[in-house]
Amino acid sequence: MLAVYESPHRPGFSAKTLASAVAGAFALVYPAYLGLMFRSHAWIVAADGQPAITDFLVFWLAGRSALHGAAASAYDPQVLHAAEAAAAGHDFLRHLPWRYSPFFMFVAATLSLLPYVAAFLVWIGTTLAAFAVTVWRIAGSRPALVLACATPAVFINALSGQNGPLTASLMGAVLLCLERKPHLVGGALLHLGERWLTAGVLLALLTYKPQFGILFPLVLVVGGYWRTLAAATFATAAGLLACWVVFGGDTLHAFIHFLPITSKDLLVHGQNGFNNLQTVYGLARWLGFDNFLGWIAQGAVIAAVATALAWLWRSEVPFGLKAAAFGAATLLATPHLYAYDFCVLTVSFAFLYRQRAFDAVEIAGIALANLCIGLFLFFPTPIGLAAIGITIAMIARRILQEERQPAEHRTEDFGAQRMALSTPQ
Repeated sequence: MLAVYESPHRPGFSAKTLASAVAGAFALVYPAYLGLMFRSHAWIVAADGQPAITDFLVFWLAGRSALHGAAASAYDPQVLHAAEAAAAGHDFLRHLPWRYSPFFMFVAATLSLLPYVAAFLVWIGTTLAAFAVTVWRIAGSRPALVLACATPAVFINALSGQNGPLTASLMGAVLLCLERKPHLVGGALLHLGERWLTAGVLLALLTYKPQFGILFPLVLVVGGYWRTLAAATFATAAGLLACWVVFGGDTLHAFIHFLPITSKDLLVHGQNGFNNLQTVYGLARWLGFDNFLGWIAQGAVIAAVATALAWLWRSEVPFGLKAAAFGAATLLATPHLYAYDFCVLTVSFAFLYRQRAFDAVEIAGIALANLCIGLFLFFPTPIGLAAIGITIAMIARRILQEERQPAEHRTEDFGAQRMALSTPQ
């Protein structure tokens, strides 16, 4: 939900003013509404003072297991469910498994040092701040700090205490580090030679949610980012070793053992409901097709997306469009995607703005995409696919526009120029 550029020769009320006002209103309404929910015991804690049944409860309990030297037990669905029921003070039917790599145990263990309410608030506050700053750095526009907080995906994450902003922040930061043009960070010029290691480490951290990194090896190879690929491989290996030392070898074994079991429960059996899966596979299953046909459809999409990205990242298309396409393509390629993961689309929008300012058609498309994401709260269906489709259409339109322009007229890195002008020297 970033604003369209307002020409200094166009006086009066503009689409930029309207979009900024609407987004600012949402950014204020979200915390106010959450505050009312908290006071009425509909958020974070229930009326009896016990933790409400949310996804964050899983993070907090997994962290407590790690602090007590039993990190591996978090991967056992039955053991974890018993701990969840004990923390909530009653049993419940909803399945809340821990399905993250041991990397995320470090975060969960740190959070579990705090009381539950404090941990919840610190978690959503810090991840939202990281997300907003990442979007700002990409877009090169200070209003992006507020506009990033106005997306419906941010509100959905706050409701459940999920990790969408963290995922989007890591992806956005990796892509920003891959940009070969030097750019200003904190008043200092950073060149590619100083950023490849950072990109590799951040990419290794993203393996806490591996389905969001499946396309990175492709673009790193196609784009010739060999040092970043090597750094990511080394950092991942070092991280796994750290997990082995801190949490024990049985934790890695439990993760590997229960990962296919959890995947089968969520995808094949639809434990969380196929209507909640925002993927081509989820749509196929929601429409009544069987597992085989669902995977055929998802596989075809993955092949198409990989082919398109390989072409795009080898082309002379501006980097902002490549990065924007990567974010949308990742959401389309993964078979395991929920509404809270759509913070990644805001990263795509930020890279579009970085390449050049939005026109009226694009800002309408962004508004429509965010509307689709927000409607999930009222109509829990795979409606998020429409938001991805709208974003891809916007990127394709930009690419066609760029291909029609002579090379000297292409508007590469508009956002980086704005950031350079606004950063103190």
